[in-house]
Amino acid sequence: MNELLALALAFPLVLGALFIVLAASTRAALFGFFAFGLFLALAWVELEAIDVALTEAAIGGGATGLLLLRLNARMRRTVSLGQPAGPQLRIVAGLLAVLVTLVLGALLLALPDPAPSLAAATVEPLPTLGISNPITAVLIAYRALDTLLEIAVLLIAVVGIRVMGAERGWAGRPVPWPAAEPSPALVFLARLLVPAGLVFAVYLFWVGADAPGGKFQASTLVAALWLLAIMAGLAPAPRTGGGWTGIALAVGPLAFIAAGAIGLAATGSFLAWPEPVAKPMIVVVELALAASVVVALVMLVAGPPEPEAGR
Repeated sequence: MNELLALALAFPLVLGALFIVLAASTRAALFGFFAFGLFLALAWVELEAIDVALTEAAIGGGATGLLLLRLNARMRRTVSLGQPAGPQLRIVAGLLAVLVTLVLGALLLALPDPAPSLAAATVEPLPTLGISNPITAVLIAYRALDTLLEIAVLLIAVVGIRVMGAERGWAGRPVPWPAAEPSPALVFLARLLVPAGLVFAVYLFWVGADAPGGKFQASTLVAALWLLAIMAGLAPAPRTGGGWTGIALAVGPLAFIAAGAIGLAATGSFLAWPEPVAKPMIVVVELALAASVVVALVMLVAGPPEPEAGR
């Protein structure tokens, strides 16, 4: 049964990849990318990697696809996209994808059975953190610096988006999306989904300590709800020059660095805290990082600021 389900999920993944490469328009390829991300998330669920599935659905297919869709719409208004890729380039891209797939498959088949593992030694000290979800515990205990760098990359991307705007519009808001009056159906959907989605995001954030979930998945959901409210005209896009947006972007990295410094003073090691305060420190850092991720994702998708009327 598992083999049949794996094949059933692999088939639309292959078809989706081919559709993205062979699509006649960029917009069609982007919608194919959305569908591909959904099936890829289902494939991760079948592999019992629920955390990876949530991340793929939220960030890989969701936030990234929405960002590309927004970028495509802006480019069509501002620049000429020229002629679409010819059949030769598409064939080369397809062959390259097949080659990468074959190489990865060969590497997987060449792995020793059973594969060497440090899982037991890795998991042994994790209970001292007070976190029962091993994925979250590993991210906090062994990959904390990676998480800090991921936030730094998001902030650098936001700075890049900001400098793409007109100089006199640095303190303005992005171009409304869509520019036309939102449909009543979209407004109704936003009013219905935003409150329920926020409740689920809080649950997703809190349960990440003991089950699949966490700040990145919850933050992406909140960002998506905010963008839905913007599209429905229920909330404005964030002003890049606003004081609160700068504070929200900076609070995550600053809290992370401050918590690391506290650990250095208390234990002599960066981001290493005494056992009684480990979990409270983790919760504070995760909350601060979640605020930064939400604002960064919304500003990335919304695009660069534009000069405001009268300025």
